[in-house]
Amino acid sequence: MPDLSHHARQLRELADALDAQSELTEDPLAPHPDTLEVVDARHTSRGQINYAVPDALQLQRRIRRYHADHGIQHGDIVAIALDVFLRAKGYPPDLSSAKEEPS
Repeated sequence: MPDLSHHARQLRELADALDAQSELTEDPLAPHPDTLEVVDARHTSRGQINYAVPDALQLQRRIRRYHADHGIQHGDIVAIALDVFLRAKGYPPDLSSAKEEPS
């Protein structure tokens, strides 16, 4: 009998990734509730990310405008947008280790 444990592990990983994605809503860009919890947490540790992006997309100007209109901090806008994109592509965060750390 062939060893199917590798396939079973892959199926479990796929199921975990699907569970971590947002429920289907009318807004495909709606942030995941876990993401909002992390972003809204008062003592969330933060790290810097720096990437060169095309100037033609005017991302910095658009982020500043969105911040002015909605009051969401610049870093939170970027974090939510990247999280939604990466979850949609099948790359959810492993928040279980972050929840286990003492506050």
